[in-house]
Amino acid sequence: MAAVYPSLRGKRVFVSGGASGIGEGLVEAFAAQGAQVAFCDIAEEAGRAVAERTGAPFFPCDLTELDDLQAMMAGIEAALGGIDVVVNNAARDDRHSVADVTPAYWDKCMAVNLRHLFFVAQAAIPAMKRAGGGAIINLGSISWHLGLPDLVLYQTAKAAIEGMTRGLARELGRDNIRVTAIVPGNVKTARQEQWYTPEGEAQIVAAQCLDGRLLPADVAALALFLASDDARLITGHEYWVDAGWR
Repeated sequence: MAAVYPSLRGKRVFVSGGASGIGEGLVEAFAAQGAQVAFCDIAEEAGRAVAERTGAPFFPCDLTELDDLQAMMAGIEAALGGIDVVVNNAARDDRHSVADVTPAYWDKCMAVNLRHLFFVAQAAIPAMKRAGGGAIINLGSISWHLGLPDLVLYQTAKAAIEGMTRGLARELGRDNIRVTAIVPGNVKTARQEQWYTPEGEAQIVAAQCLDGRLLPADVAALALFLASDDARLITGHEYWVDAGWR
């Protein structure tokens, strides 16, 4: 009995990192609403499988290569006939110690987890302006709010995303472009399962206000609302889906 948003039907939506995990759930959810969805990912085999299942065009792309990013965004705009919604989801939460961080690793982490969000948005803004408005949704993380171990660079990038969200919302609001962020808790995906034992997952649930493990569909449900016309005066803030874990 999931919500249906008539305003999303036919909307031209781009999702980054859509081949697995939360991104895969986002592609599926927007496609189910009748939106025109395109997505990118560095994982080509998984991306093609999602594209075959959902009918969403897949663009293989390494978002850390800015020339490739620009070319991909032009291709997506051409394939969809414009861009109304961007969901900046792609990220990689590799564990690391403070002592092991080099300048090169710093730059790599910022490129993977922060820099591309801005340049994807920048590339989509002209199409949104021509369409009379749009929505940009950035994926943050609960990790920096909790101060989890072995993630300092990832958390630095995710904290910056919330600041970037507010800055872009102010810059773009008069063009009717809304910019929001989603802060997920610990979402049960194949990638997250490599970091947590069943006992660790049980500890997370025990720390939440609500029982149950968050799934990609829970994050997608919030993204659908924020992208829809029902959220027409919502911008510049972050919204949590974490079952009360903080």
